[in-house]
Amino acid sequence: MTQPRRVLIVDDHPLFRDALQFALERTGHDNVTAIQAGSLAEAFSIIGPTSESEQTDLILLDLNMSDTEGFDGLTRLLSAARTARVAVVSATETAEAFATAKTLGASAYLPKSLPLPQLTEALTLLLEGQEWYPTATQAADDVSAAARNLAQLTPAQRRVLNGLAAGLLNKQIAYEMGISDATVKAHMTAIMRKLGATNRTQALLLYREAVAL
Repeated sequence: MTQPRRVLIVDDHPLFRDALQFALERTGHDNVTAIQAGSLAEAFSIIGPTSESEQTDLILLDLNMSDTEGFDGLTRLLSAARTARVAVVSATETAEAFATAKTLGASAYLPKSLPLPQLTEALTLLLEGQEWYPTATQAADDVSAAARNLAQLTPAQRRVLNGLAAGLLNKQIAYEMGISDATVKAHMTAIMRKLGATNRTQALLLYREAVAL
């Protein structure tokens, strides 16, 4: 049974970060270390190049913070977090949001309205390597076509698209990823094909549609 040792809590409300940490402590998993981040940027600084013993195993992510909105943060973390699983923790509680998160690759969707016993139970399952979603989660067929297409991208393709969304040039994306400009262009061709876009601008618009709440 896989038991994450390092859990990163990403939320811009200190009180809710503390509440999640308290719920983690109630799970009874003594080997779990909780680390807190108040923004997506801080989360990226924590999951950056680290030794194997410092790698993050599970990320609990609030969808809407000062530097991210909608599912943008989820897609960016999923493409950058290596082996870490990402669980959404959000005040947005619609069946469509639950299904979109699942389609994009989140391991769980924890509504912020969950009572402490249910939250603790959900976190226990996550620490044991399982998934957790509200019973009202829609079928994947009800998710937007843009989100389904985005889910088909490889991690590298997502990183290229994230760079495009951040306004980076091909050469800047290539530098950050340690690849050539030609490889970035090849990824962009594949991205546009998978998203059904005819150019970079349309691909970016489809990305924003996919990650919108």
